[in-house]
Amino acid sequence: MRYIYSLLLYCLLPFILLRLLWRALAAPAYAKRWAERFGFVPTLSTHKKVVWLHTVSVGEFLAALPLIRRLQADDRVQLVITTTTPTGSERVRATLGDSVFHVYAPYDLPNVLVRFLKRVKPSLYLVMETELWPNTLAACAKRNIPAMLINGRLSEKSARGYARFGALTKPMLQHLSCAAIQNFTDAARFAALGLSDDKVIVTGNIKFDLSLTDDLRTKAATLKSLLSNNGQRLVLIAASTHQGEDEIILDAFAQLRSSSSDESRSAVLVLVPRHPERFERVGQLCVSRGFSVARRSEHSWDNTNDILLGNTMGELMLMFGASDIAFVGGSLVPNGGHNFIEPAAWGLPLLSGEHVFNFAEVARLMTDAGALVQVGSATQLAQAFLQLIDDEAERKRRGVAALTVALDNRGALDKTCAVIQHYLK
Repeated sequence: MRYIYSLLLYCLLPFILLRLLWRALAAPAYAKRWAERFGFVPTLSTHKKVVWLHTVSVGEFLAALPLIRRLQADDRVQLVITTTTPTGSERVRATLGDSVFHVYAPYDLPNVLVRFLKRVKPSLYLVMETELWPNTLAACAKRNIPAMLINGRLSEKSARGYARFGALTKPMLQHLSCAAIQNFTDAARFAALGLSDDKVIVTGNIKFDLSLTDDLRTKAATLKSLLSNNGQRLVLIAASTHQGEDEIILDAFAQLRSSSSDESRSAVLVLVPRHPERFERVGQLCVSRGFSVARRSEHSWDNTNDILLGNTMGELMLMFGASDIAFVGGSLVPNGGHNFIEPAAWGLPLLSGEHVFNFAEVARLMTDAGALVQVGSATQLAQAFLQLIDDEAERKRRGVAALTVALDNRGALDKTCAVIQHYLK
């Protein structure tokens, strides 16, 4: 079955390249460094054990950053970090510079992987969450390179998709040496697809193990003072929004502006699209709706502005820290939602849409604690914002609940590192 899959990939290669070219029209960075995707990377020369860590894009890289810092502290280890997207690559370079060996991930094609593995020679392969590729895992198994899934998750929807290709999925999962999975529900889904029970370790979610540095707290306080006019205006954030959500959010914000509440009429919206190629389009949408917009990249905020457009990379945690109430996007449209833990770590009350299947367990924990409310329309979102704006005690209670969940679920990082150390001995 894997050979049929490989043959199909080779047949589809022209279409894959056309898709890459098409994406490059919206995001020009996709047109660069194509050779790396075919395994043409520099040969890595080191006496250390090479650990290859794959993080698809920005979210996975930021989630893995505490783990990366731990691995960097081990003198035995040379880190190789791959990403799939240009935004992920930019974050790796901006955050870690030359302290790691960074290239794009190779395509899941046998000859491409042979070329990549010969040049990098990893001793251990780590892959974040659900980014599993049959030929990659088979190539590692053939060369006795342990392959470990870390922070593994598998939504019900994804499990159904994998099940449709069971003849390919089961052998792929059997090539994993170990799977550190976020919770027992997801572990059961992996097991149902063919992952052996003796390879499963439930570690929790390493995204809970993020830390807020003193420098970040100071910068967030400064930005909040600016946006809030020294505490005179509440700051709302709509983070990681996808196409189709911004209109709903702006409708809700317009309803707040027309309410009878002075606090709602003066509230500030920080709007952060998920993908940089949408920054300008969303900014134009805000202006067309009659709002006064400042762009974060221009540092031009003044108290006449209604909306701060978050059009920079790597500043989402800073913007959460400058906010009072957080809406987490990718959830009003069926994208599966995004990370609730980051705003929770700042003690913010949480709102989202109803499509949170990629973060179902975290959403359940936050909902059960009374920290998260889900909405399905602009009117419901406006009402949810309005309740929190008008009731300071409720705002604080739900923020404390979110922070408590974030703190109570720490510890996955230590468990994951312990498993990795077993393979590095």
